[in-house]
Amino acid sequence: MTENVIDHETQAQLDAFIKQEEGDSNDYKGMLAKFITLVAVGMSLFHLYAAYSIVPTQQLRVIHVGLVLFLVFLSFPIAAKFKNRLMWWDVLFAIGSAAIAYYILSGGDDFSDRNTAPNTTDIMVGLGLILLILESVRRTNGMILVGVTSLFLAYALFGNYLPAPWTHKGYDLGRLVGYMYMTLEGIYGTAVDVSATLIILFTIFGAFLQFTGAGKFFIDFSFAAMGGKSSGVGRTIVLSSFLMGGPSGSGVATTVTVGSVAAPMLEKVGYEKNAAGGLLAAGGLGAIISPPVLGAAAFLIADFLKISYLDVLLMATIPTILFYLGLFVMVEIDVRKYGMKNIHFEATETAWQLTKKYWFHFFSLISIVVFMLFGFSPVMSVFWATIVSAFSSMLREDTAIIPWAWFKGKEPILGGLYNSNLTKALASGSTGVLAIAATCAGAGLIVGTVTLTGLGLKFSSIVIQYAGGSLLLTTIFTALVVWVVGLAVPVTASYIICAVIAAPALINLGVPAFAAHMFIFYYAVLSEVSPPTALSPFAAAAICKGNPYKTTLQTWKYVAPAILVPFMFVLDKSGTGLLLMGSMDALAQADWMQIAWTSFTAVVGIICLAGGLQGWFIEKTRVYERIVMVISGVALAYPATEADLIGFIGFGLVLVTQTIAHLRSKPTAA
Repeated sequence: MTENVIDHETQAQLDAFIKQEEGDSNDYKGMLAKFITLVAVGMSLFHLYAAYSIVPTQQLRVIHVGLVLFLVFLSFPIAAKFKNRLMWWDVLFAIGSAAIAYYILSGGDDFSDRNTAPNTTDIMVGLGLILLILESVRRTNGMILVGVTSLFLAYALFGNYLPAPWTHKGYDLGRLVGYMYMTLEGIYGTAVDVSATLIILFTIFGAFLQFTGAGKFFIDFSFAAMGGKSSGVGRTIVLSSFLMGGPSGSGVATTVTVGSVAAPMLEKVGYEKNAAGGLLAAGGLGAIISPPVLGAAAFLIADFLKISYLDVLLMATIPTILFYLGLFVMVEIDVRKYGMKNIHFEATETAWQLTKKYWFHFFSLISIVVFMLFGFSPVMSVFWATIVSAFSSMLREDTAIIPWAWFKGKEPILGGLYNSNLTKALASGSTGVLAIAATCAGAGLIVGTVTLTGLGLKFSSIVIQYAGGSLLLTTIFTALVVWVVGLAVPVTASYIICAVIAAPALINLGVPAFAAHMFIFYYAVLSEVSPPTALSPFAAAAICKGNPYKTTLQTWKYVAPAILVPFMFVLDKSGTGLLLMGSMDALAQADWMQIAWTSFTAVVGIICLAGGLQGWFIEKTRVYERIVMVISGVALAYPATEADLIGFIGFGLVLVTQTIAHLRSKPTAA
């Protein structure tokens, strides 16, 4: 039923977009490929062991960074012309990364005790580590993030020469290097801690779902459940993107996977090619903010705020529902706007037949939350969810992570195990985390600089000063800062940078810390659809044969109804109801009527914005109706009684005029 219909040229283009997001790694053959695969498998097994057993914090973080750097230098070329060729300097960098990890671990307590006064060897080794991290970031993420990180390091070294309020006392090279790698504040700080525990485990879990066929099942199930009507294809995009968020963990990969199947159907029912691409990319964006996995930055929220990951999932629930509600409303309006033909797409199997066969994929996806509700930590929850995924896959021969034939002795013991989906999943779990882990190590240098110099407090005081103490202006400025940073760097880096320099401004004006961080996370995710890093829309444009920039604008149109939602949970304390009060404990004592009302106004606001931006609602809207709907949507996003009144009156007026227009059009249609 869900066959890939992408031609070879387009597929090559799509692979390039995915590699641009995840890094353009080498494709080795022979013994070298086997060696890297086995190292990656070993890395995944080590982290699974660390999840189940106890590995001291410093050891875990140092080994994690050492393994990441080792694999990055063997897997990613120094330049495109050296692609698929292992050069002597790659081997040197890889060995150097392992040697530095050994130097740190063998130093023991004496090593960390001398962080304020490192010796010459410490400084040289630390400089080497910083340079290796910057090079790994360049190979996996490009020069922009390296440039941003270098500017922060330069600020730490030479900030004493800057005018007030940016100045600080200045730090010499020894003090900076010592702080960055001889403590758990810089390179081996929060970002690497989250990468070494949660992010890699969730990446391994996603790989297990992928290699046991969960991804294909979710797409097949979505098409079977939603197909049959004109709007069924659009709904399918929305549902399958949501379900695919767990297995892929990537906006681009989700867009490509769903789009390769859905693009011809979108064209058949009448979607304009740029709008089709925009819908696909918007669905891919939603995959990053959808429980139970969310994006890598979500794990950092839990660590920054020192809260349970279950609380982060709780906070993301209503915003995610609102995001997909916006997409569903846009899809329903599309049916009228494009005059879609009522084409029926035959499914080889019904949703019920698919569920009877592959029900365990649903359980694998929600098992993380189930384990957390039973009191397991997030690390142990994802560990056991991975185990559940592996064992449940063995229920059917076509999903078995280790072939049934291997157990029957029909395949060689070592060869069969090496070629099994188990080995592929374990290897993919580690290789899939390399770009994010390198970003986290680089971000550690940024966070270390901000902590050492007090830049976060300086920046927040400057923002508040420019905003004249206004929460609304501070919120707008913060959103702009996150958006501008997100133009240049990936979601994870964008969130980390803005969490340490921009969040204090909101918190100082009385916004709860959890709401400030969710606000920044939400806008950091938008970097996925913001040029020049708009990889998801560009990939969708390639699939649908549209214009990349027009497709990006269409993507913004589809996600715009949900863009104002974060303002609702920072401009007024009642808005935190959309985040379900930020924790299970607070929710137990919350005013449920207030939460229901805030959610209701958000829903109506999203419907208003969807109609206003689409130019259609019940019928084609007039110019004044569009203006009224957009103003009403914005008003409903502002948590105040007067604003709600304006929003509901505006929506009611348009509803009346649209209903009259619809009734008048009926005789003409007849």
